[in-house]
Amino acid sequence: MGKQFGAKRGLKRHKTPDKFERSALATQKKRVKDEVPYRSAPTLSEDLSGEESSGGASEEINYEESSMYDKLLTKLKSSDNSIADPYRREVAEDDETDGTEAPNVSDEEDGYEGRSSKRNQMINGIVRIRYEGLLLVTASETDNDSLGMEEPDMVGTEEQTEDAETEDDLETSDTDQDEDLSICGPSAVATSSFSKHVDYKLSKVEADDLSKKRWKYTWEVPAAAISNCKWVGTGEGFLKDNDLHSDYGLKQKLYKHWLDVCKRSGGNDFHSSRQRWFFSLCSSYRDILHCEKKPFYHKGLEEDSNIMDGYLMHSLNHIFRTRDLVRKNDAKISKHQESTKEDILPDDSFLDQGFTRPKVLILLPLRSVALRVIERLIQLTPATSKVNVEHVDRFYQDFGSEDVEGDDEKEEHSNNAKPQRPPKPSDHQSLFKGDTRDDFMIGIKFTRKTIKLYGDFYSSDIIVASPLELMTKIGKAAKNKELDTDYLSSIEVLIIDHADVISLQNWSFLTSVVERLNHIPSKQHGTNVMRIRHWYLDGFARFYRQTIILGYYLTPDMNALFNHHCLNYQGKVKSVCDHRGVLPKVLSQVRQIYERFDADSIVDVDDARLEYFAKKVFPKIKDSEQGGIMLFVSSYFEFVRLRNFLKSQNASFCLLGDYTDQRDISRARVWFFEVKRKIMLYTERIHFYRRYKIRGIRNLIIYSLPERKDFYPEIVNMLEGSDDLACTVLFSIFDKLRKCTLQLSYIAGWERIFL
Repeated sequence: MGKQFGAKRGLKRHKTPDKFERSALATQKKRVKDEVPYRSAPTLSEDLSGEESSGGASEEINYEESSMYDKLLTKLKSSDNSIADPYRREVAEDDETDGTEAPNVSDEEDGYEGRSSKRNQMINGIVRIRYEGLLLVTASETDNDSLGMEEPDMVGTEEQTEDAETEDDLETSDTDQDEDLSICGPSAVATSSFSKHVDYKLSKVEADDLSKKRWKYTWEVPAAAISNCKWVGTGEGFLKDNDLHSDYGLKQKLYKHWLDVCKRSGGNDFHSSRQRWFFSLCSSYRDILHCEKKPFYHKGLEEDSNIMDGYLMHSLNHIFRTRDLVRKNDAKISKHQESTKEDILPDDSFLDQGFTRPKVLILLPLRSVALRVIERLIQLTPATSKVNVEHVDRFYQDFGSEDVEGDDEKEEHSNNAKPQRPPKPSDHQSLFKGDTRDDFMIGIKFTRKTIKLYGDFYSSDIIVASPLELMTKIGKAAKNKELDTDYLSSIEVLIIDHADVISLQNWSFLTSVVERLNHIPSKQHGTNVMRIRHWYLDGFARFYRQTIILGYYLTPDMNALFNHHCLNYQGKVKSVCDHRGVLPKVLSQVRQIYERFDADSIVDVDDARLEYFAKKVFPKIKDSEQGGIMLFVSSYFEFVRLRNFLKSQNASFCLLGDYTDQRDISRARVWFFEVKRKIMLYTERIHFYRRYKIRGIRNLIIYSLPERKDFYPEIVNMLEGSDDLACTVLFSIFDKLRKCTLQLSYIAGWERIFL
């Protein structure tokens, strides 16, 4: 797992004994038998426990029976802690100190390396315990030979040499002390929204209700700085005026740095700013659906940047608070073990980890967008936490905008050879400026003074990726059992930005990635299993994951993802807007005819749409000699159905689809303009990526409305060359329902569709 670091200087190493003494094992077995559990057994463990006793005392016996997790921890007491060794080395690396650290951290390090020798390595005998699919390895008095097993390879447990030095040993004294505890005191951490969220104990009954719950939005507040919009949410309303003197739940050093960044950028009132307000929304740990965000490429740079700052600061706050909690518990465990000589604390306070380290996953559509997000993430990180940023040069090589120079060179060459083509719309130029590849994945690790780009995924805190690349990783893991994607098992904050662009790539990839999150891993990846939270082992991690979906507009796929895959026990918040429509942007004098067709149910809409087109619309254009008929469709599925239908009718048509070759596209445009082909079948996706100006359109038939509202006037304005220009739009009542009144309201406006 990534780099192997040596041991800390000045710390002794002890030899590992061959076996435990049987007397110690007997004592532990007796303790298991007589021990009264400190918590009731998890519901998911009932099937794994022994048979229930009958009789009047059954209720008392059930109360005293140890849970599966309690038995697991007790069993681990009798073993050494070699499973947790990789984690300890990772903590030592994160501290980046040479002895000038706070007292609790130095005590922790001394306690880890200076304990009895039984904690250094696994003895020869092993027992494999599977708890809900998690493979744990503990010591036993049974030999390998009797079990017929070989000693397993533990990920990241390679032995360190005594004289090995880490980069942290070469660091100067650590002056970046955590200001959070010193300024706010321990109570600030204990009462933070982070602590309240992760410390909540979800019951089996609550989890079952969340899986099949129909959410009801019970409150609403106006959306600040967004006209005709409001926020609606489930549960109790929480969007109230915050104390202007509070830190809004941020760590002090993050809060101070953010204030400085805002002042340098010209911000006058941080407390009422949009980025602060959206951060407060994120820090509630509720699922968020905000698809009314004006993107940076559509004259919304300030709004987009404010939203991005809000969720990036929330991500940093979550990562830093997680790290502080782990370090605090490390010191607590160290002192406890020095005083009582026991390996495990007798309560739940030390449970602070998931199966793997990555806690934040940010899904983005393009490398150029990822460049913008990661650059801002580094800027928002306090200076004391980014003394060194590793692999910056490699990052700019992989995500930089070298392609822009290539485009400029091509443009200069084309200017000398041919007349310059008409420019693309400004939003297209802004979005596709830079590296537009959609296959990327990068891990980002935060230590006390370093940001490590391209970190090993299992040792990273944040993963920034595209759905395509993650699906590629998942596909490879499915074919090769030696590979896995267990680094997705402990994601606690999922951010999907520019979901509207992702929807025009391949939305099914995104859905598949979300479905793979928070599964119990197939392997043990160096995690200290005695520190895993109960709700991870119970399989409830998906109910604690916060999902934030951001986009320019809302689609049925986004709604389905938010309704069926976002099950946070905290509840949901989403933005709702009244749209004024884009019909005034139609400049040409065009007759716009909206034809409504009937369908029995939402399942039958697609068949009813094709049937209506075949019986009512196609006969009018089949025998037309005029030509210049464009059929516009919003999805590839509809494109395939119409293409097959036109083939069956021997119609004269050409195609501009998602996968049409460039030479075929050029040929089709010429044929259509010269009326060698009467009908052109055109998709929204190819228009999004190419933004062609199609010449020769005289009659426009919109088979299904575009999801991007700005495409409607853009396509209608391409009509030319006739005094009788017409645009026919097909829709049904279920279009309004399944699109949540979106596409029709985006284009015609709320007032017109509800008259």
